[in-house]
Amino acid sequence: MRMRKLLLIPVFFSLLVCGCGKQSTTTGTSNQEATTAEEIPSGDVTLTLWGAEEDGALLEQITSAFASEHSSEANISFNIVPMSESECKDQILGNINEAPDVFTFADDQVRALAAAGVLGQVENADVSSRNIAASVDAASINGNLYAYPLTADNGYFLYYNKAYFQESDLATLDGILAVAASNGKQVSMEVSSGWYMYSFFGNTGLELGLNDDGITNYCTWNSTENPITGVDVANAMLAIAYNPGFVNGGDDVLKEGAANDTVIAGVSGVWLSTDLAEIWGDNLGAVKLPTYTVAGQQVQMASYAGYKLIGVNQHSANVYWANAFADYLSNEENQTLRFEMRGQGPSNSNAASSSAVAASPAIQAVIAQSEYAQLQRVGGAYWDPATAFSEAILSGSVGDLQELMDTLVAGITAKVTD
Repeated sequence: MRMRKLLLIPVFFSLLVCGCGKQSTTTGTSNQEATTAEEIPSGDVTLTLWGAEEDGALLEQITSAFASEHSSEANISFNIVPMSESECKDQILGNINEAPDVFTFADDQVRALAAAGVLGQVENADVSSRNIAASVDAASINGNLYAYPLTADNGYFLYYNKAYFQESDLATLDGILAVAASNGKQVSMEVSSGWYMYSFFGNTGLELGLNDDGITNYCTWNSTENPITGVDVANAMLAIAYNPGFVNGGDDVLKEGAANDTVIAGVSGVWLSTDLAEIWGDNLGAVKLPTYTVAGQQVQMASYAGYKLIGVNQHSANVYWANAFADYLSNEENQTLRFEMRGQGPSNSNAASSSAVAASPAIQAVIAQSEYAQLQRVGGAYWDPATAFSEAILSGSVGDLQELMDTLVAGITAKVTD
């Protein structure tokens, strides 16, 4: 699953500061250790930074500028290591002693990293005031900030080819699929991914979430008493899966289909906007997800919201400079630069309100969808049962639908043994 997977939209970048054999013996709840000019560490400083491989050129530019701006205070250098935001937590918790000083990560990893003692509270009031409230909430635990918000675009919505659709076609999934089928084309969505599959359950009144232990899940998706039952959703998904205008598939299916004109709409996120713009040009359109038919009514499709955050390893031997750099990397100027170079939506309020961001169809779509989105807060037991369920739907091997729903919920709510 790509961690793209809001309230004003999705995605956070995180920086972690670590010792790699040079860790401080001081621990605490705050990332900030030096606050006065006399306390600022000087001399040679090397920070290890984990960031997405695709951000390499951007990070080189920002780290160079930071080192230059502080050259009179310290001789700062960076060791930039490519690391996917989605893998960050597992890599760090697998060997905390080798954790980086600064790292980018997806917001659903905050609690685990804080519980492991890697993240401490961020004692910088400016961070909260300069970022949109939803991104601050995603970086917080019990009202306390543990990371620096970086992006607010990590959600999904509908891309479409304007050559085929009128605006009135886009309100319902039924209408979108009908246009596609009538033209011998298809609409793509990765239903086999639990991240996207959530769309069909999120606004039905059926519930899924994380228990207070922060590990196990609660789930009522098999309910027979809710006005919309779990079987109702399963039947709706079956109807979609076997519609001639639908194809299950992720970004590769959408890109390839757009290029050969077999796919004219699809569900994805901001990260795909540049590729689709090159294919569809001025015909590129983007809107919130449509409604879909379930239990005889139209229900707005939901989505998961996500943010990228910057984390600082509170055990770093250079924790002051790690925090200073995290603050710098996530400021208005550099979030604007990130948008210009990578097309990623800012969490910084000023950067997000710029005319350039307003002109991005993809970012405006994810903002519109944010009204119907939730932060991804589920335990690891969710993913495999969700995949097994959706693959059964797609293959038609469903048997008794209530039994299928009961099996899904039993898997999602199972205790984690490892």
